[in-house]
Amino acid sequence: MNREGESGMGEAQSVTLERVSKSFNGTVLTVKNVDLHIAGGEFFTLLGPSGCGKTTTLRMIAGFYYPTSGRILFGDRDVTYMPPNDRNIGMVFQNYALFPHMSVFENVAFGLRVRKVPREEMKRRVSEALALVRLEGMEQRRIDQLSGGQQQRVALARALVIRPALLLLDEPLSNLDAKLRDETRTEIRRIQTESNITAVYVTHDQAEAMAISDRIAVMEGGVVHQVGTPQEIYHRPATRFVATFIGKSNLLEGTLTEVDGTAGVVELPGTGRIRVDLERRNPQVPTAVGSRVVMTVRPEGIQVVAQPEGPNVLTGRVVAAEFTGAYTEYLVKAGESTLVASSADRYGEVRRPGDPIHLYIPPERVYLVE
Repeated sequence: MNREGESGMGEAQSVTLERVSKSFNGTVLTVKNVDLHIAGGEFFTLLGPSGCGKTTTLRMIAGFYYPTSGRILFGDRDVTYMPPNDRNIGMVFQNYALFPHMSVFENVAFGLRVRKVPREEMKRRVSEALALVRLEGMEQRRIDQLSGGQQQRVALARALVIRPALLLLDEPLSNLDAKLRDETRTEIRRIQTESNITAVYVTHDQAEAMAISDRIAVMEGGVVHQVGTPQEIYHRPATRFVATFIGKSNLLEGTLTEVDGTAGVVELPGTGRIRVDLERRNPQVPTAVGSRVVMTVRPEGIQVVAQPEGPNVLTGRVVAAEFTGAYTEYLVKAGESTLVASSADRYGEVRRPGDPIHLYIPPERVYLVE
C-alpha cells in the first residue's frame, strides 16, 4: 500500500524546523533554536532523556504548542501558528487515548465521522486501516477486551484512517512489556513503510530508536546534539553526551602529543599512548600538539590480546567480569583509566577479578568527541 492510488496517502510530507524555541514562562527555554529537516517518507526519531524537550518539539509540530520563536514548515507551507485540525496529522499518544465505551470500529471511525465521511466510504476505510494493522474481524470488540498491543494498534489505525500527511508518535510503546514492545515496533515500521508516510517518533529508549529509525535527533537540555543515521550516531558521536547516552562507551581524556598528517598520538596520563586517526573526530576537536582531547571507544571495539607488546595495547587488571554467553564483558583498571571491554575470548582464557589483562584499541575504533 505504498502508492497513492492504493493508500490514498498521497505524496509523503517533509517537515522543517527553523531555529524553533519554546518557553513556557517567558524566561527559561525548554527547546532552544532547533533546526531540523525531515524528508518525506522518512522515519525520524526524537531521542533523549526525560525533560530534554523532545515531546515539546513533537507537540509544536502537531500544533498543540506554538513556538516562542522560529518557524515550522510542512513542505513549503508555513504551519507555525496553524491549529492542529488544519495540519492533516495523525497522532498516537503514550496512553493511546481510546474511547473505552466505543467499539474498535467506532474508535477507528471517530475522525472520519468528525469529517463527515459518507458511511460506505467510512466502512471501507476503517476495514483497510484495520487490515493494515492486522486487526481484521475485531471491529465489534470492546476496548477492554483487547491486549495492550492490540489497543496500541487500534490507536495507530485511528491515526492512519484519516490519511494524514504526517504521523506523530509520542512514546507509543512505553506501556508494553519488553517482548511485545519489540514486536510492535517492527509492526509500526512495516506500517509506516507500506503507507509511504512521514513519521516523527519520540522515545527515551536508545535501542528502540536505533532499531526503527532512518535518522535520529539526539536531544538533551532542549538542544539537539546530533542528527544522523543510527550508524553515524553510534560510531561517530558528536558530543560526550551522545557517546554516553547511546549504548555503552569508554571516554578517555588525554593530551595530543604527536601529529603527523592525519595520524596522531594521545597520551593517557598514567595509562599509556594511543595512536589515533585525526580524520575520525568532531570537526571542533583541535589537532594541535598539546591539545586536550576526549576519545570515545565502544566496548566491542576493544580487543583482548595475549601479549602486551605493540602500539595501542594497554595493560591492566580485571575489576569485574560478566559472562553473557556470546561474550564476556570486562571492567578493567589500566593505570589511571577504567575501561569496559567486550570480548569473545578467542584465546579461551578465563579471566577473573585481579587477573592481568591486555587490551588492544584499534585506531579505526577511536573517535575524538571533544
